[in-house]
Amino acid sequence: MKDILRAELWGDSIGRGVIYDEQRRRYAVGRPSYADILRENDLVDIQNHARFGATVVEGLADFMQAGDLIGTSVLIQYGGNDCNFAWEQIAEAPEGAHSPKVPLELFEETLHQFVKAVRAVGKQPILVTLPPLHADSFFSWVTQGIDADNVLKFLGEAAHVYRWQERYSLAVLRVARAAGVKVFDVRDAFLAADDFPALMCPDGMHPNLAGHAHIAAAAQLALPSLLRQAE
Repeated sequence: MKDILRAELWGDSIGRGVIYDEQRRRYAVGRPSYADILRENDLVDIQNHARFGATVVEGLADFMQAGDLIGTSVLIQYGGNDCNFAWEQIAEAPEGAHSPKVPLELFEETLHQFVKAVRAVGKQPILVTLPPLHADSFFSWVTQGIDADNVLKFLGEAAHVYRWQERYSLAVLRVARAAGVKVFDVRDAFLAADDFPALMCPDGMHPNLAGHAHIAAAAQLALPSLLRQAE
C-alpha cells in the first residue's frame, strides 16, 4: 500500500466542508467534502483544523496554540469571512462608514505572519485562493429580511461584492509571490468550470457537494506535487 501524503489545513467553513443543507434549511458539514474524497482515494490525508466563521486573524491564533503537526505541509485557506460586512448595519445606514470583518491590509499582513509561523516550525506553507462568489445569489442571500435597496445603495451594484471578494483572493497571490509560497488555486478551478453556478450553494459563497467534488478533482492534479516538494 502506498504511503499517503499528509497535510494540515487551517481555514474557514469552506475548508471544513460546510454547505447549506436545503432540506434541513441550515448550514451543516457536507459529506463527502473535498478532504473526504482525497482521503478516500488515498491521495492526501488532511488533518482539518478549519472552523466555521473563522478569519485569518483567528486562524493564526489557533495555529500558534496548536500542538505537534503530523503533515509536512500546512494549507492556509482564509478570506471569505475576512472580507464580509455586517450587512444589517449597512442596511440601516448605507451612507455610513463600514469596514469588513478584517480590513484588506490587515488580512494581507496576517497572511504574511501565518507563512512565517508555519516556516518557523519547519513546515511548508501552501496558500489557497478563494472560490469566486456568485454575486447575484450572494446579494439575495445576505439581504434577506433587510433593506436590499439600502445595501445596493452602499455597494453601487450587486456585482461589486464579487470584485471586493476578489481583492482578497488577489492578496493571497501577492503574499505567495512575495514570500515564495506555493499556491493551490481553487479560484481558477472554479472560473474554468463550464457551469459555475451549479457548483455553489444558494448563498452564492459556499461550494455545494458538486463544488467539493470539483475542488477534489483540482486537488488531485495539484496537491500531490506541491506536497511532495516538502518531503
